[in-house]
Parts: sequence; C-alpha cells; structure tokens
Amino acid sequence: MLKFDQVTRTYGDRVAVDRLCLDIQAGELFALLGHNGAGKTTTIKTLVGLLRPTSGTVTVGPYNVTEQSREASRLVGYVPDQPFLYDKLSGREFLHFVASMYGLSDAAAKTALEREAERFQLVDFLDRLTESYSHGMRQRTVFAAAMIHEPQVLVVDEPMVGLDPHSIRLVKDLLRNYVDAGKTVFMSTHTLNVAEEIADRIGVMKAGHKLFDGPVDELKSRMPDSSESLENLYLALMEGAGANPTGEMPVAKEIDPVPTSEQSL
Repeated sequence: MLKFDQVTRTYGDRVAVDRLCLDIQAGELFALLGHNGAGKTTTIKTLVGLLRPTSGTVTVGPYNVTEQSREASRLVGYVPDQPFLYDKLSGREFLHFVASMYGLSDAAAKTALEREAERFQLVDFLDRLTESYSHGMRQRTVFAAAMIHEPQVLVVDEPMVGLDPHSIRLVKDLLRNYVDAGKTVFMSTHTLNVAEEIADRIGVMKAGHKLFDGPVDELKSRMPDSSESLENLYLALMEGAGANPTGEMPVAKEIDPVPTSEQSL
C-alpha cells in the first residue's frame, strides 16, 4: 500500500534519512521507533508530502507522492505530533472545513462529521470554540479530521503524547480496528509498550539508518541474549549498533533490566 524506495533526505550537509527502504501492506500496522533525531518525523513528512525526498521515491497505492501529490493525499490521513486547530472555529466548523477541503459534498460532510464525532466521543463539545479544548480533546478532533474522508492510509506521529488513559485506550482500539478493516497505519512512537501491544511490524531507526524491520518476534529470535520485552530489545539493538549504524543487525549485548515497561525514550 505504501513504499519507500531508497529514500534519502538531506538538510545541507546533514543526512536525516539515508537510503530508506520500506514496503508496508494493506491491513498492517507499522510502528517506527527511534531516539529523537533518528529521522522518524522526516520520514513521515516525506510520506505525507510535506517534504520532498532528496533522492528516491515514496509511493502510496499507485501514486508517487512527489509527482502525484493530489491523488496520493486523497488516500492519506495525517495526525501530526502537535495537534493544530483554528482556535476561533468550533470543532464542528473545523471538521466541516476539512471535509470540504477533501471535496466532500455538504450532505457527505454532515454524515462523515456525525460518524467521526461519535467515534471519537466529540459530541458534547463539538460546538465549542476549539481554543477552549484540552490537549486530549484537540488530539481527538485532529484524529477525526484525519479520518473524515475515510483514507486508506492513516499516518500518526506520536499519537499517545499527553492523552489520558481513557483516550489512549480509545486510540489503540481505533488503530487496531482500522487495520483489521484492511487499511494501513504508519505510526511513529516513543511509547514502546504501545508498539509492542498493537503493531504488526516495527522499524527501528538510528541516525537516519534503518536498523531493523519486521515483527517483534523476529527481533526476539535474532537477539536471544536480551530480555524479551520490546523495551530491552530496543535498547540492546541501539547499544549494539554503536555510533555508526550501518543498517545491519548487530550482535545483542546483555543489559540490565529496565524497571518499567511504561518508560518512554
């Protein structure tokens, strides 16, 4: 459903993403992991068309994101790491505006708005100005906006940041139900226990290089000397990669257990 083919993105002399190759299918939830500065957000921005690759291609369905940006964007819903709303619009006005941007008729927009308001439990505050929304309310509204045109691919950057436990459960269930319906989720996250719980595949990046791409069980089988939690596997992988990652699987090193699976990177 979406593919990165030898994608490189540079900022001057700095290489943010280096020859990245990924192939993610319909009905798959892919979680991209990595420290701050690893290249995750740059990868996401090339996927949703906010950045052009310096070289290589990104495709969504049959469309090249750079050359056929309008067609590709209709297949994608995007939830950024910082939810942005127009503060002087109500939630209803904002969602109707987004629906119109995707070309939905007034009748279709009304139906879609009611569907997403129910899905994200927005009904009670939909007619308030968004400037009064809490972070969790803003995040749910941005999710609703990303899904209002029923995209085939949902791209989410750090979806759990600042959410209360109820909202986290809501988002996790949503993402799993979405891929179970045959669609695709591309998620960047620091919350390793969430990735371990809901992802079908994970990718791990360091300094713009891909270190690993596959199911968590595959990572466990290739690093038998480390603890079985994804957190410890991830830390062992990062430690083994050293300062100059090459994209090849390093030999695992033993590390002390981390006291809680809730710790973020």
